[in-house]
Amino acid sequence: MPADATAHLRIARPSRNLEAAEEFWVSGLGLDVLYRHTADGTPGDHSLLMVGWPAAAWHLELVHDPAAPVAPQPTAEDLLVVYLGEPVGDDLPARLERHGGKRVAAHNPYWDTWGVTVQDPDGYLLVLSSRAWANAH
Repeated sequence: MPADATAHLRIARPSRNLEAAEEFWVSGLGLDVLYRHTADGTPGDHSLLMVGWPAAAWHLELVHDPAAPVAPQPTAEDLLVVYLGEPVGDDLPARLERHGGKRVAAHNPYWDTWGVTVQDPDGYLLVLSSRAWANAH
């Protein structure tokens, strides 16, 4: 498969707590669990949780190595942006907060103008953008 628009994209990042991450991404945002593996104690075995929308060409893989955990180190510019193409409203950010998220001000004021930023339980930032992808750039 060539590296072009037909390629599937996986975003992988460490997680301190896969249960808390699942609560945020699945119960909060509404992603589906696409795959789950729980480490069995074998050296080098990692627990992981893959979440996404089944028809999407991307998914998020959250990884935890119980024997040698890697601490998440997100920066203010590490963003996962979901382009909604409509006003964000209050319901979705409130649901994300009920499921472990924290609404925060964006480092770049552009995202406060065009959406809402919510920090996940690992400190990564999710932006719910009111813009549509076609006019976002």
